[in-house]
Amino acid sequence: MRQIGRTIWVIATLTAAFIGGSPTAKAASQDDRNSIVIIFKDGHQQSFPVADVARIEFNSPASITAGSLPARFVGKWKVGDGLGGSFFITLQRNGEANKTTGGPHGTWAMVDGEARITWDDGWRDVIRKAGDGYEKAAFEPGKTFSDSPSNVASAKKNAEPI
Repeated sequence: MRQIGRTIWVIATLTAAFIGGSPTAKAASQDDRNSIVIIFKDGHQQSFPVADVARIEFNSPASITAGSLPARFVGKWKVGDGLGGSFFITLQRNGEANKTTGGPHGTWAMVDGEARITWDDGWRDVIRKAGDGYEKAAFEPGKTFSDSPSNVASAKKNAEPI
């Protein structure tokens, strides 16, 4: 419940900053109305011009509230390993991920309409819509999600519950 309250407070603060004010700000000038103000736990503030912000990401799985991740990705997926074999990836609603090969634990988040998974063993996977189905792109340790994938294989969500 505390996490939901914190999430609502962050959204309200960002919304208020975006439309020209913040709960703790003094009267705003025209320049302040075109800025996003971040208020840190210690009370200090930092302002960023809206024109300079491409997007805002919340990367910490701890900030993900139950039920916030899309149901279409939550569940057990049979994915190709890039070598002709397959394994299973399970994406849980709380942002946790598990797989049946390599380091089995990771976390996942939605970014640009795809499920991005970061594994404890250094690998990264993406499950995304591809035509009428889904695919899994794998990135070996040391690569980022913006690099070319090490392999791309099919992904199919199981109908059985996790």
